[in-house]
Amino acid sequence: MPTHRPVHDPKLPKPVGPYSPGMGFERLVFVSGQGATDPATGTLAGPDAATQTEQCLKNVQTILRAAGSDLNHVLRCGVFLIDMNEFEQMNGVYSRMFGDHRPARTTIQAVALPGAGLRVEIDCIAYVP
Repeated sequence: MPTHRPVHDPKLPKPVGPYSPGMGFERLVFVSGQGATDPATGTLAGPDAATQTEQCLKNVQTILRAAGSDLNHVLRCGVFLIDMNEFEQMNGVYSRMFGDHRPARTTIQAVALPGAGLRVEIDCIAYVP
């Protein structure tokens, strides 16, 4: 019978609520929305969307690697921006970090995100090869 399993990594920021950073089910990995908290400092990686996008994706990648996956196995991403005018900043970093891999994606403008100064949050679904 298939079972699900939480995915944690000690190098991640502590979740801000009662949830797992990731959840594995068979060969799928569901990554909770990741903000731009730098796990080394416990603070936001920077004030701008580009810097925050990079940290969000680094946090996503840490979870994926803990589950036996990586960014090149992402099937879908959800991107939440505080200001859609920052789309190009986010998109440039996103494109660089994913390289030639192009997962399906939804990008929306959110009214607010959980954390003072947080401009970007990213979640995803990936698979374990």
